[in-house]
Amino acid sequence: MKKPYFPMKAGAPPPLRCTVERVVRFEEVDPLAIVWHGRYPSYFEDARVMLGQTYGLGYMDLYQQGVLAPIKQLFVDYQLPLRFGEAFSIEAILHWSDATRLNHEFILRNAAGEVTTSGYSVQLLMDEQQQVLMLPPPFYADFRERWQAGALF
Repeated sequence: MKKPYFPMKAGAPPPLRCTVERVVRFEEVDPLAIVWHGRYPSYFEDARVMLGQTYGLGYMDLYQQGVLAPIKQLFVDYQLPLRFGEAFSIEAILHWSDATRLNHEFILRNAAGEVTTSGYSVQLLMDEQQQVLMLPPPFYADFRERWQAGALF
């Protein structure tokens, strides 16, 4: 068992989850017909965007509140290759954080359910002057309250 990217803290609400189904396209593979390693952040993004849209925390939701969310960290752990034409799923998992940031974990599985790739990203929340927000802005504080209360499930 691998060490969790974001260990669950006592009192934290369960993570928020969303899954996207995809098929590997020809443009995504290298000459060996396996997905080129540089494509995986884009797969993560597909699921991160869907998760944000599902829970009202998408990029446009943030932008309309004057909040930017740049990537601070990105990690990819390659386990099995994906091949041209192969169906796979991308699960995005948003983990609770006491800090004003977004901790996403990603799990890619092939059609057999095997984990092919996993990873995570950390996004900071910043204001329009690109200053890191130390306290959650009101809309994000409200989101966190609803998450903590179980109203997002």
